[in-house]
Amino acid sequence: MDLRADHFALFGLNRGFRLDLSDLDSRYRDIQAQVHPDRFAHAGDAERRISMQWATHANEAYQTLKKPLERAKYLLHLTGHDIQAENNTAMPADFLMEQMEWREAVMDARNGGDHHELEHLHNRLRGDINARYQELGELLDESGDYALATDCVRRLMFLEKLSHEIDDALASLEE
Repeated sequence: MDLRADHFALFGLNRGFRLDLSDLDSRYRDIQAQVHPDRFAHAGDAERRISMQWATHANEAYQTLKKPLERAKYLLHLTGHDIQAENNTAMPADFLMEQMEWREAVMDARNGGDHHELEHLHNRLRGDINARYQELGELLDESGDYALATDCVRRLMFLEKLSHEIDDALASLEE
């Protein structure tokens, strides 16, 4: 095995956004069974260190590929497209207004203790997020439009953060 191999090659997968997650899980378990440090407990220091490096690399690769947003970022990185999340926070005004409206609705529902409305917002947002992931798959796997895919990823980062805020609001009402 090559520690310099990209995450897809590590698991013997073709590079692409759309993955069979059960296949990824199976391949991950197979690799972990081969390299897990417990298998090398009685080996020499060098072998134990290498098994630890492999297990860590496999775990990082698995964590990246199993999450659609992280997988998309990684694919864009492999194609030389930086999403510039830290440097470029500019977004179109209509998208930012929509985000503000969403956050206000979440805050109002949370402050009003309206569990039903938060669930409704959560379901609407998940539908929007799922549609954007479908679009992202087409951009990455079919059309190869990495510029639009980069924009889509940046928008999804906002939406996923909003989804976590709704989940937190729901959790706070259940306490």
